[in-house]
Amino acid sequence: MFNALLISFAVVFVAELGDKSQLMAMTFAARFKWWVVLLGITAATALTHIASVGIGFALGSTIPSQLITAVAGVSMLVFAFWTWRGDTLSDDESSTADRVTRSVFLAVASAFFLAELGDKTMLATITLTTQHNWFGVWVGSTLGMVAADALAIAVGAVLGSRLPERAIAIGATILFFGFGAWLLAEAWPELDGISRIVTGLVVAATVVVGGLVVRRAHRSAPAPSNPEVPEASTPGRGRTALH
Repeated sequence: MFNALLISFAVVFVAELGDKSQLMAMTFAARFKWWVVLLGITAATALTHIASVGIGFALGSTIPSQLITAVAGVSMLVFAFWTWRGDTLSDDESSTADRVTRSVFLAVASAFFLAELGDKTMLATITLTTQHNWFGVWVGSTLGMVAADALAIAVGAVLGSRLPERAIAIGATILFFGFGAWLLAEAWPELDGISRIVTGLVVAATVVVGGLVVRRAHRSAPAPSNPEVPEASTPGRGRTALH
C-alpha cells in the first residue's frame, strides 16, 4: 500500500504542474484566505479521487494485468501531450474565482470538483488503481494534488505573475514521456503478437495525433503583444525657432 501511495503521489503531483487546477488555486488564493482555499481543494480532490478509484478498481478486476500496463503507458503519453499543449482557465472557471464573495469553501470545492471531472489527474488515478492498492492510490493521489496546488498558492504569493509556466510544463511533459516509456517497456515482453501490433499502432497514433494537437494549439495561441516603443524625437521638433 505504501508503494501505491508514493507512486500515486508522484504521478498526480507531476500531472498537476502547470494544470488549470494550479491556475485556479492561485486565482482563488489571491482573493480569499489561503487555508480556506486549501480546505476546499482537499475536499473536492478527496471526493473526485474516491470516484476515480472506484472506477479503476472495477476495471482492474476484469482486464489482464499486462494489457492494463500497456494502456497505462499509452495514457502517460497522452498526458505528456496534454501537458505540453498547455492549459488555461475557461471563462466560467475564471469568473467563478472572480465573483465569489461568500461561502468560499463551498465555492472552491464545487469549482475544483467540476474542473477535475474528466481531467488528466482523474484519468491518472483510474489508471493507477488498476495496478495498485486502491486505498494507497486514493490517499497518494489526493495528497499529490493538494501538495501541487498548495505549492501553486505559496509560489504564486511570492512570485505573482512571474511563474515560468512554460518551463514547468516542459519538465512535466518529459517526466510523463519517461513514465509512458517505462510502462510500455515493462508490458511489451508479456504481450502476444496481436497485442503488440495493436499497442504499436496505438502508440504511433497517439504520437501523431498528440503532435498535431500541440502544433495546432501553439499556432492558435495569441502572439505576445510588443510593448509600445516611444517615437524617437527628431532634432529640432518641439523647439521654438529663434528668429
